[in-house]
Amino acid sequence: MSNIDSDVLLRAYAYGVFPMAEARDDPQLYWIDPERRGVLPLDKFHLPKRLKRTVRSRRFEVRIDTSFRETMLGCAETGAAREGTWINDRIVDLYVDLFERGHAHSVECWREGKLVGGLYGVSLGAAFFGESMFSRETDASKVALVYLVARLIVGGYRLLDTQFVTEHLKQFGTVEISRDSYRARLHEATAMRADFYRMPVQGALGAAGAAGAAGDGGVIDEAMGDPLQVLSQTS
Repeated sequence: MSNIDSDVLLRAYAYGVFPMAEARDDPQLYWIDPERRGVLPLDKFHLPKRLKRTVRSRRFEVRIDTSFRETMLGCAETGAAREGTWINDRIVDLYVDLFERGHAHSVECWREGKLVGGLYGVSLGAAFFGESMFSRETDASKVALVYLVARLIVGGYRLLDTQFVTEHLKQFGTVEISRDSYRARLHEATAMRADFYRMPVQGALGAAGAAGAAGDGGVIDEAMGDPLQVLSQTS
């Protein structure tokens, strides 16, 4: 896979496959095409009560796309809870290129000026492919996921691909579907349009934020910027 670039990567996602490395220091990439695929239905997202209180407390400042590479490097860290990683330097460079082209995004949790958690993924049509998440403080990645789901709902997305199903993701409503079923949903979602930036950034509403979010000068509901209100309307 020495000839892979961001164009090849986008075509692969449209087909339903994605690359991984065996380890952080392994330069090789391998295409992954799971027989069973994890998806998180946006209209059935489960928000645990304790996490809901954490989101409401505004413990973290949530930013969008301000430190994409740093978020990826956070996801590539190893530690007590993560012995290894599939994110190597080549993965980082490829996805940073996608980010610069507008096809990848990060949701970041900051506290006291430090990046303490977040996630990143790929956007194609109305499909979002969640790649990885990390936490340096309790619940930081979970809060990022809550904000991501709300943003995808507001932006008109139809598919949130989690690649695999883990015990961590099950608590939010992630389910496993067959490869054929996944590809049918993927084909439908990638043929549609969505807007990742339609939801205002936390704390960025008011006159200027609302005008920017409306885009065409129309009026938007300021609740659009509150993930808890967005999720309450879909539950």
